[in-house]
Amino acid sequence: MKRIFLKQWTGRGVMLVVCFVTVCTALKSLGKEEKMKGKTYNKLINEKSPYLLQHAENPVDWYGWGKEAFNRARKEDKPIFLSIGYSTCHWCHVMAHESFENPEIARLLNDVFVCIKVDREERPDIDGVYMTVCQMLTGSGGWPLTIIMTPDKKPFFAGTYFPPESRFGKIGMKELIVQIQEIWQTRRTEAVKSAEQIVDALNRRPQPVAGDGGLGKQVLEQAYNDLLQVYDEQGGGFSRSPKFPTPHNILFLLRYWKQTKNQKAIEMVEKTITEMRKGGIYDHIGFGFHRYSTDPAWLVPHFEKMLYDQALLAMAYTEAYQATGKNDYAATAQEICTYILRDMTSPEGGFYSAEDADSEGVEGKFYLWSTGEIDSVLTAQEAMVVKKVFHMEKEGNFYDEAIGKKTGTNIVHNKKSLEHYAKNLSMTEQLIGETIEESRKKLFLHRDKRVHPHKDDKILTDWNGLMIAALAKAGRVFNEKRFTEAAEKAAEFILKQMITKNGRILHRYRDGEAAIQAHIDDYAFMIWGLIELYETTFAVKHLKTAIQVNSVLVDMFWDDANGGFFVSPDDGEQLITRQKEIYDGAIPSGNSVAMLNSLRLSRITGDDSMEKRALSIAKAFSKSIISAPSAHTQFMVALDFAQGPAYEVVIVGKEGTQETKQMLGVLGKTFLPNTVVVFKPQQEQITDIEKIVPYSKPHSTQNGKATAYVCKNFSCRLPTTDSQEMIKLLKEKK
Repeated sequence: MKRIFLKQWTGRGVMLVVCFVTVCTALKSLGKEEKMKGKTYNKLINEKSPYLLQHAENPVDWYGWGKEAFNRARKEDKPIFLSIGYSTCHWCHVMAHESFENPEIARLLNDVFVCIKVDREERPDIDGVYMTVCQMLTGSGGWPLTIIMTPDKKPFFAGTYFPPESRFGKIGMKELIVQIQEIWQTRRTEAVKSAEQIVDALNRRPQPVAGDGGLGKQVLEQAYNDLLQVYDEQGGGFSRSPKFPTPHNILFLLRYWKQTKNQKAIEMVEKTITEMRKGGIYDHIGFGFHRYSTDPAWLVPHFEKMLYDQALLAMAYTEAYQATGKNDYAATAQEICTYILRDMTSPEGGFYSAEDADSEGVEGKFYLWSTGEIDSVLTAQEAMVVKKVFHMEKEGNFYDEAIGKKTGTNIVHNKKSLEHYAKNLSMTEQLIGETIEESRKKLFLHRDKRVHPHKDDKILTDWNGLMIAALAKAGRVFNEKRFTEAAEKAAEFILKQMITKNGRILHRYRDGEAAIQAHIDDYAFMIWGLIELYETTFAVKHLKTAIQVNSVLVDMFWDDANGGFFVSPDDGEQLITRQKEIYDGAIPSGNSVAMLNSLRLSRITGDDSMEKRALSIAKAFSKSIISAPSAHTQFMVALDFAQGPAYEVVIVGKEGTQETKQMLGVLGKTFLPNTVVVFKPQQEQITDIEKIVPYSKPHSTQNGKATAYVCKNFSCRLPTTDSQEMIKLLKEKK
């Protein structure tokens, strides 16, 4: 790409971090400058997004993304100031407080620009395009994302956080606005030319290339070796700091271990998830994981909690339990699900998006404890045990970098086993465990009286799909009815409230309104959830719906020319480029998940066209995959399934009988990641499942008992009525 003429000032290294937000009420108004109770609001007051509503009182004349803003920019001949963030983003709030609430800076912004705010969680398509631009121009990215662009959406400047005034070599908002104004007025031609070059470079990025690309077992081996190279032997995880959980790394390593029996792979899994569970990144009092750790030891988190993290981590711990049988992993998975059902579930059944890090203007305040507070809530014996087990210090273990000293408050975390504390405290492990749990309940009730962090209560289809999948899997593995029921209720809510009459999914629901055209993740993640729901409940309606939604995904998102799915549908808004993604970042890519969905649906239904489509996805992205296998670990999960061995199991039996439940229960508790399961009720008439799974028609019970039919790589074994024999067939090497 040709040299971009405008010097870039960026917030290099700005990471996804936590955010203080003011509690917003979704007031409705007729538009800009509407006065309510003496307050003045901009046009964001009409939005549903909690993030946009947080900025509705800014003196900046914000618009939401839409024709009105772009038409005004053209009419007034102004560039666009685009600011993208989300409601639990710390630096988004900092920049808002320093600059967007500052009357002087707001006046400058209003004079020079037409200003647009976007919630990245509502519009991942917009965020994806302009984040790519920022990374192209600056080599880094993050939120808040700041883009300066022409009225026809073409960017010529990108950055992240900017302070209000220049400091430490970083340009401030005031100076930036003045310089952009000078460029727009005196060097417009250069700015427009630069914008054209950026868009051209964006559209000329390497496209997917056809061919299998050598995606064999050596790619799985390379992904493993890459993770091994960056693995932290001391603290677990796959980076130093900041340290993100990245659950799909765990899901891949579990499958790699299953296939190869490589003990180092399972060692990395167990070390990582054990250290995470002991660290401050886990909420030991109220359950659930915080977003990420700022240090290598998982001690100091950024305290926000995201729905997608809970879903993916619940899956990881559930599968780790299946693989190892260790109850600690089961307990963690169930605690995550308990947190979601208690704190993150709407009355209608959908799941909320996130909880903020800050309360009362202080990051982590809701989660931190002084030793004095511990003493006041617990008995002397309980307080002694809690302070010892959770390493609480009188001066605090939480170091505030802003003030350069410890704060007198403590992050709840653990370092040792109960066995260690039993010896140290001269107590039995059972007594310590009981004391900790009783104390936890007391501390939870006490903490509940504090000012709670803001909850982002929008309901997103894609993140709900992930949580439905996690809860359905947990319900199946742990035989926990409440998890399964919550997954079913959420799926029912999405299908009732967020799908149009023509079968199209909507992305966001809030305050009684479903809106925003869905993206690939909405479809792919929801299909994942429905497949898991089917394999837990064996309600045929879930399988039917998964197939129907998958059909819409193919019709509206598939790239007929090059293969793979686009982020946005054929009839979606025309942005400056139409993206396709395969990178598995904080959230797995829609294409990776769609590939695995296609393989699973193909094996369930016997429809090989779905398997061919999965192969087309692999071919389309082969160049990207081979260049960095460990950046695509959810894709590796799908590739492992494709390479096999893969199994199909049909269970035939009477619904609800003990022997049928027993056979299905054994399947659920066993780690069989590349296995699909179909249940066929024993009836005389043709069943619904036979219409969808025609190869199940000849299957029947043997001697009136629940019977398993096991097939491996298109070759079937003799039926068996013995659960252990069924598992043996599923584990055999040949």
